[in-house]
Amino acid sequence: MPGPRRVTIFSPVDEREIAIRWASDPAEVKAAQAIRERVFCGEQGVSRAEELDGRDEQALHLLALEPDSGRVIGTLRLLFDEQRAKIGRVAVQASWRRRGIASRMLLEALELAREQGCTQARLASQQQATGLYERAGFTVCSDPFLEAGIAHVWMVLELGG
Repeated sequence: MPGPRRVTIFSPVDEREIAIRWASDPAEVKAAQAIRERVFCGEQGVSRAEELDGRDEQALHLLALEPDSGRVIGTLRLLFDEQRAKIGRVAVQASWRRRGIASRMLLEALELAREQGCTQARLASQQQATGLYERAGFTVCSDPFLEAGIAHVWMVLELGG
């Protein structure tokens, strides 16, 4: 579990502070799962069984918190496989999108991956979201494939090491 580092970003829309930090207990992981279910299952039609794949207990979960309530409005999941980090389940509540939250969560996850000695990060991006990851330095490294009925591509970023 990473230390208690807390990152604060400002929403370009209303300048309120949005805290980003790692989940510290099972209740916070459940809150992250609830955002994922709302986005992936509710909005995109992914089955709950596909979304909750049994890997959450092995993962770290990054949370973006609403300024006034502290409610989880975004999440990202980070898994480690030796020197490779796998980023996934990046989700932001619809009303909070397009404010840089996913990008900031991604940067925080990559920073931790580097600190943990990872030399590469990879992720399966929905094809329509590749721009987010390309802006962070990821490149597409596969042909498109279907996952949960949605077109994805594998993307990779060399972290050095």
